[in-house]
Amino acid sequence: MSGAPVLEIKGLDVDYGTGADAVRAVRDVSLTLHRGEVLGLAGESGSGKSTLAYGMTRLLPPPGVITGGEVIYHPQAGESYDVLGLTDWNLRAFRWAETAIVFQGAMNSLNPVHKISTQLTDVLRAHEPSMGKAERTERAKEMLRLVGIAADRMDAYPHQLSGGMRQRVMIGMALILRPQVVIMDEPTTALDVVMQRQILGQLIELRERLGFSVIFITHDLSLLVEFSDRIAIMYGGRIVEEAPAKAVYRDALHPYSKGLLGSFPALRGPRRELTGIPGSPPDLKGMPAGCAFHPRCPQAFERCGVEIPVLSDQDGRTVACWLH
Repeated sequence: MSGAPVLEIKGLDVDYGTGADAVRAVRDVSLTLHRGEVLGLAGESGSGKSTLAYGMTRLLPPPGVITGGEVIYHPQAGESYDVLGLTDWNLRAFRWAETAIVFQGAMNSLNPVHKISTQLTDVLRAHEPSMGKAERTERAKEMLRLVGIAADRMDAYPHQLSGGMRQRVMIGMALILRPQVVIMDEPTTALDVVMQRQILGQLIELRERLGFSVIFITHDLSLLVEFSDRIAIMYGGRIVEEAPAKAVYRDALHPYSKGLLGSFPALRGPRRELTGIPGSPPDLKGMPAGCAFHPRCPQAFERCGVEIPVLSDQDGRTVACWLH
């Protein structure tokens, strides 16, 4: 991606708990998000994807603790800064205005006793207090139109909208302050495949129109292949491969990436057998020695069970595997 960096994660470590009982859920993760880019983050449940998202925005619930690393944000105007060092006041301004999150199960995040109009304008009232009531209402209507909902649904309650419409409202709420970075944590998991495609297609259209960057988190690699510019694969709290989306699909280097690709049917071309990945993700309390994936890897050899592979550059992409 040729755009300048907007968010840089450097060596981030996240633990749950403290002392001898601490469990490390994110291990030395480094990622760069560029302006206008969709960066996909894939991996099985428990691989650390959501913990990474909540860690980089300091939204970790207790007993989550950030134990190392930096999260450097590059605003459009002004100097870059480390999000992990912000005061509570500055952090409040950073969240939603600079970086917004569409949470997992977002369509159930709306308050059932308030109208859609109230929930959209409350965001503006909190973050842009100088904005008048008429201007707030007009901005809310504009965001609904952008996500494909008629402005006359402003006075509806959440239960009067379908699941797909509630999801669109949440995306509109995330974009209403025009943030530079939008983090989407499995936002379409509860929706059918037709609605998934509609919402993701609309998200890409909005990205092109408004110019924000996206970190899209999912366990469904087939979605990322179609909608992402780059894909990072996580396993056992680490990034094991990062490459352009087309390169991952055509020639994945890490055996885990290949296993994920073999777990969904091809939409085009000849039929192929779904292979999947044998075994289960590692227990973070007792990680295996060496490469965390080696107990499940069909290509593992002696070194894999002894040394942890580091991310190394392979023709403009990175992979953490002793095969390369």
